Amino acid sequence: MPGCLSYIVARDATEADALWITEVWDGPASHQSSLELPKVRAAIAKGRPLIAGFSQRVETVPLGGYGIPRPAGG
Repeated sequence: MPGCLSYIVARDATEADALWITEVWDGPASHQSSLELPKVRAAIAKGRPLIAGFSQRVETVPLGGYGIPRPAGG
């Protein structure tokens, strides 16, 4: 996906029915553009009935890591 640097699906260690999705994008515009792609819209529509709810959403600013470029000035 253009602009997606990392996409991880992980099982929660304490809740059997919970998943964590972690995405790293090169910027908000790339993420927003991805939501308009037909394949992404179809995947969201297919997955939505399987989702009981979103208990929390956390937005962070990556400072680096393997495969993640350092931000300018960081």
